[in-house]
Amino acid sequence: MVKVAPSILSADFCNLERDIERVSAADWLHVDVMDGAFVPNITIGVPVVQSIRNHTDMFLDVHLMIDKPARYIEQFAKAGADLLSVHLEADHPARIADALRTMGDNGVKKAVALRPITAASAVLPYIEQLDMVLVMTVEPGFGGQKFMEQQLDTIRQVRAIIDKYNPACELEVDGGIAPGTAEKVVQAGATVLVAGSAVYGAADPAAAIAALRR
Repeated sequence: MVKVAPSILSADFCNLERDIERVSAADWLHVDVMDGAFVPNITIGVPVVQSIRNHTDMFLDVHLMIDKPARYIEQFAKAGADLLSVHLEADHPARIADALRTMGDNGVKKAVALRPITAASAVLPYIEQLDMVLVMTVEPGFGGQKFMEQQLDTIRQVRAIIDKYNPACELEVDGGIAPGTAEKVVQAGATVLVAGSAVYGAADPAAAIAALRR
């Protein structure tokens, strides 16, 4: 069954503990870290991840939309992340490899993320060591954006690469996910769905999570 990872980017940050509890029926909790450099928005950092870890046992899927992420891998791992995603566009390949190596040294699951401008083939140097590939279906940086239909081709291409080289690897999709788009990305090969406004904007988040799993 497909996993659902609600994004706290759409939560009420003044009531974050409450809003994490509201999505406790989900499989993972998606935490968007933005630095104002790699993306224009600024969100949260290590102290907030640590606070979240102290208040939930949910699997923390931490998406690092930050420049030169290798600098912060150990800190986020120690703060309680279960999985870290780094963007391939955020540094040169040797430093991305360093970031993945540090994840392994700290017992954190390893993932790379692709912006819409990035070809599926960019994951090939790393695929055999990854626990997940994240395909963005919006430009990273802000919630509530419209799903980019052309990214379905990238999802299919990443699915084919995973099936060939690392079948145990998860394929996560993030951006504009709602029941209609969720069906399309699952058909294209996604196994994990990130949803922000579709879950937190619903009157019943648990029902919204269940609808995405169908």
